[in-house]
Amino acid sequence: MNDILKERLLRKLETLPEEKAYQVLDYIEFLESKYAERPAGAPAFQKVAETLEDTMRAGRVPITVIKGTMDAVGKAGRFLDGLAAAGRAAVNEVRRNPDKKEIEKKAEPQPPVEDGGTPK
Repeated sequence: MNDILKERLLRKLETLPEEKAYQVLDYIEFLESKYAERPAGAPAFQKVAETLEDTMRAGRVPITVIKGTMDAVGKAGRFLDGLAAAGRAAVNEVRRNPDKKEIEKKAEPQPPVEDGGTPK
């Protein structure tokens, strides 16, 4: 899909009330199931959030409650994304500098040792 079409669709969606936007989503998912060459993939957490949202909609939960819940889930998702990025950065740092851990261990102050050779 070209960028102009994406922007046009987003502009149209942004003018709709949330309830109508869900109807558009239902129609898009119907079209996807019928005509898509490949299913739209999403990260695992996103799939869980979408399943939760679909379950709430099927249970006829009010839109305001769904919106509040999905806002909270979105914040949790952003937190987890940040946590995962920090973990990846730490792993990459260790991969780039495998000897750094040994250097840091040697630089740490050692506890005083008694005459018998055991730490105090």
